[in-house]
Amino acid sequence: MSQPVAPATADRLELMQTFIRIVDAGSLSSAAAQMGTTQPTVSRRLQALERSLGLRLLQRSTHAMKLTEDGARCYERAKELLASWEMFEADLRGTGDEPEGTLRVVVPHAFGQQLLVGPLTEFLNRHTRVSVEWLLYDRAADFIADGIDCAIHVGEVHDPNVVAIRVAEVPRIVVAAPSVLAGLPMPTHPDELARLPWLSLRTFYRKEVSLTHVATGEVQPIVFHPRLSTDSLYAIRSAAVNGLGVCVASSWVLQEDIMRGRLLHLVPHWRAAPLPMYLLYPYARFHPARLRTFVELMRETIPAAVAVATDGV
Repeated sequence: MSQPVAPATADRLELMQTFIRIVDAGSLSSAAAQMGTTQPTVSRRLQALERSLGLRLLQRSTHAMKLTEDGARCYERAKELLASWEMFEADLRGTGDEPEGTLRVVVPHAFGQQLLVGPLTEFLNRHTRVSVEWLLYDRAADFIADGIDCAIHVGEVHDPNVVAIRVAEVPRIVVAAPSVLAGLPMPTHPDELARLPWLSLRTFYRKEVSLTHVATGEVQPIVFHPRLSTDSLYAIRSAAVNGLGVCVASSWVLQEDIMRGRLLHLVPHWRAAPLPMYLLYPYARFHPARLRTFVELMRETIPAAVAVATDGV
């Protein structure tokens, strides 16, 4: 009786890539969606890998999936092997530093639609063999489940499992439409703002915000009950322009409305704490050139983009 023919090396690499994607995604269906194929195809690849190794790698039931002991060892070794293989190929081809392929990047909605399109354009113009999936989320990126390579995040980072590179600070100011003052004199101190209707950007503040005097460093908290609460920077800007209340928001998104008189910059000597902006990506022994060059260029270009957008406010 003839022995089954072992898969070729290239096939084995594909099978291991599929196995790693299954484990990272948490299910066959999620892995299939990320890979642009079908669940039966992913299942066949898993079975082929198990047959070629003579090992059971996953225990599956209707509602759960768990690595076997052999599967856990295979997963760690497969990741190391594939990373080494990619480096080996890149070294032989002389393209170790030449980025190519697709990069999946998560960006906050407003920033990804406007402020960061310039740095993205520069990256794509420099690296013509790279394509980018520019995904606009206002929630934390799930790198494994969504197959994300990198995220641009505004706000503090609390995930210890990612590399977090601080690239900029986004200034924030207090604004309101002229109608909100209803003939009252322009406020000069935060105490005077508490009597006005407020809006909240719930991602960063809800019922209280603190302002700091830019010259003296004095800190003044303001407590309020917002008429409108939202998680959208564009929505809070529109609500402010429509006269619904006072808000604190990133100065770059408010600059044009201030220049056109649709919004007033209130208590200009007081500012909310600027928001940090980070580049985030998972820890790994090997990162492809497309990710490395993207991170390097964003570190160079984002600070300038933020500075230009906030100049004069």
